[in-house]
Amino acid sequence: MPFLGEIAAIGTSICFSIGPTFFTLAGRKTGSVVVNRSRLLIAALILMAVHWVMYGTPLPFDAGPDRWIWFTLSGVLGLTLGDAALFQAFVMLGPRITMLIFAVSPIFSAIFGWFFFGETTTLYQILAICLTLGGIAWVTINQGDELPNNLDRKSYSKGLFFAFIAAIGQAVGLFTAKMGLVDNYSTISGIVMRMVTAMVAIWIWTILSGKAKETYQTLKENPTAVKYIFIATLIGPITGVWLSLVSVQASSLGVASTLQALPPIFLLPISYFVFKEKINSKAIFGTLIAIIGVGLLFLV
Repeated sequence: MPFLGEIAAIGTSICFSIGPTFFTLAGRKTGSVVVNRSRLLIAALILMAVHWVMYGTPLPFDAGPDRWIWFTLSGVLGLTLGDAALFQAFVMLGPRITMLIFAVSPIFSAIFGWFFFGETTTLYQILAICLTLGGIAWVTINQGDELPNNLDRKSYSKGLFFAFIAAIGQAVGLFTAKMGLVDNYSTISGIVMRMVTAMVAIWIWTILSGKAKETYQTLKENPTAVKYIFIATLIGPITGVWLSLVSVQASSLGVASTLQALPPIFLLPISYFVFKEKINSKAIFGTLIAIIGVGLLFLV
């Protein structure tokens, strides 16, 4: 199918604009850690059921050890650790600014491409990176006194740090997933391995740290948050992540990452109407500049 990877990447951006909205609403009721634990569990169970219907087994037991290694790395680094930082940034910054910072992920993908695959970076691409970083800096600096969620400057800076860590996690997750998808391997099987290993990792830690009962109690006391997490999980970790794997398999890592970096554009109206954020012309200008830079990074 022509432009399958590009279409899937744009679909990923749409999912990763709607999903974070519900995750943010849930996270402000239960905390980001509880959201990350519960959404991985829900996503893993649903995806195992889907895989069972499609292939007759809940897990791809016939996959070689190399694929399991790559998807385990992708799940733990991208979904467990990277998304833990992402959800904390959602709670602290809101989805709009978090996803704007998250848009630097293609830059890290370009670095990985250069380091691991010998891909060269042209002068135009370097200028595009500078343009992207300039747009993001413009938005974050010009927040003025209207900080998200009534944060102080120290907490705001901490939220930005979490968002940057999440962007690195996204790039690492996509790179390792692409390695596991070589030879046109099934994206459904890939996402199951990625999600299940991430879920196992986070719940082993949850049980060892004695937080399992506390997590259950928190969810029990917040049924509305559970609904938000379930909806967001269907949209983001299931549909969105599946589309992201389709995109990196069907197109280059750079192009896929670039088109997956569009959520800040889609989140402008969502943040305005849902979270009642005051979005001034400077924020819109900086967001557009950052997205143009991301697009130019791999299209020049």
